[in-house]
Amino acid sequence: MTTEPMMPPVEADAYRAAMARTASAVHLVTTEGPGGRAGFTATAVCSVSDRPPTLLVCLNRTASAYAALSVNDTLCVNVLGGHQRGVADAFGGGTPMEARFAAGTWNRLVTGSPVLDHALMAFDCRIVDRQAVATHDVLFCAVVALAGMGTGDGLLYADRRYHTLPF
Repeated sequence: MTTEPMMPPVEADAYRAAMARTASAVHLVTTEGPGGRAGFTATAVCSVSDRPPTLLVCLNRTASAYAALSVNDTLCVNVLGGHQRGVADAFGGGTPMEARFAAGTWNRLVTGSPVLDHALMAFDCRIVDRQAVATHDVLFCAVVALAGMGTGDGLLYADRRYHTLPF
C-alpha cells in the first residue's frame, strides 16, 4: 500500500484572494414563505442539469437570509444587469430586509418568491435538496418557471468590484 504525501492546506486568505480574481455573474436570491421574506446578493450560483432543469445556490450559514431560507422551500434567482448595481449593493448585507426590497420593484411567478422587475433572467425554483459543506449550505433547486424580462449588459463581480459584460 502506498500513501500519498500530505499536502499543506491552502490558507483561507490566499483562497479568498484567488477567488476574488474569478469573475462571476451577480444574482439576487430571494425567498418568501413561512420563514419570512429575505434575499441576498450571490455570485455562487450555477447550473447543475437541464434534465430536469436544476441549479445550485451556495448560502453562508451566517448570512442574514439564512434563517428564512432554512425554513422556506422556494427561491428565485434573479440575474442582474449592469444597470442594477444599486439593487445588488442593497442586498449585499448590512441593509435591513425591508430596505433591501424597497430598492426594487417585484412580481411573482409560480412559487411566490419575489422576482425583480427588469432582471435579465429569473429562475423560479423549488429547493429539492440541501447539503452542508464547510461554512455554507448548497441548495439544489428545481427550476419551475423562467422569466426573461430585462435587457442590457450583464453585471459581473471580480477583483472585489462590479464590471459589466456587453451582450
